[in-house]
Amino acid sequence: MTVHHLDCATMCPYGGRRLLGSGGPLTGRLVGHCLLIETDRGLVLVDTGFGTGDVADPGRLGRAFLTAVRPRLTLAGTALHRIRALGHDPRDVRHIVLTHLDADHAGGLGDFPEARVHVLAEELAAARTLATRGERDRYRPVQWAHRPHWVEHRAGGEEWHGFRAVRPLPGLDPDILLVPLPGHSRGHSGVAVRTGANWLLHCGDAYFSHTDLDPALRRPPALTLFQRMVAFDDHARRDNLDRLRALRRDHTGAVRLICAHDPADLPTPVPATARPLPDRTSEPH
Repeated sequence: MTVHHLDCATMCPYGGRRLLGSGGPLTGRLVGHCLLIETDRGLVLVDTGFGTGDVADPGRLGRAFLTAVRPRLTLAGTALHRIRALGHDPRDVRHIVLTHLDADHAGGLGDFPEARVHVLAEELAAARTLATRGERDRYRPVQWAHRPHWVEHRAGGEEWHGFRAVRPLPGLDPDILLVPLPGHSRGHSGVAVRTGANWLLHCGDAYFSHTDLDPALRRPPALTLFQRMVAFDDHARRDNLDRLRALRRDHTGAVRLICAHDPADLPTPVPATARPLPDRTSEPH
């Protein structure tokens, strides 16, 4: 099994690196860190970033979203085109595993209409019902208007490094797990992937900067405030963040944590026209 790291949602909000931790002096830089996993059962995509539909019609993301995060929408930056650039046929993406359904994580669903889409049931219910004002603002139903092949999962299953609510995903390699991490959204989760003897945990938006995991580092103030403002349940978010800090501290070398938006977590990409070099963009099994 091989894991490729893709940026499928570059964003440049105002604030600069002093407030956001990355970017230039006036504008920050956030990425949309997605994973493409090669398995014996086909390709698996973890999150999709923005899709070709968002590039064709940015307005479907909403004016407030466009103003706040200032996305850089290009066809070359979509998961569909990045997968092609790696030499793969996007039709071979059999499964998509979502950390959550925010616009910058689920925009590409329509580019893979035959894929089975795995998500926590609580997240899908929130996106379908838009029960609270915050949920009405964060989800864009147009991104899944094609009626994906949803596969809903409920918390439960075997324990994994102290996280009890984990379950293997039917139809996928057993070394890909869904790890519920609610807080940022109602049904937010992480995705754990075994890479050789170790694990890679994509934490989605459970944290936004590597400085969130190390109490000795100064955290970007704007990101900290933003996380509090957009959290569905900030108490749960902070509780899971504490648990992730403990996981990083107690299992160094056994589990590598990455998040969705910190450029420091994204390996240096190769040119879009070339196949990736294993030692730069992939983690061989």
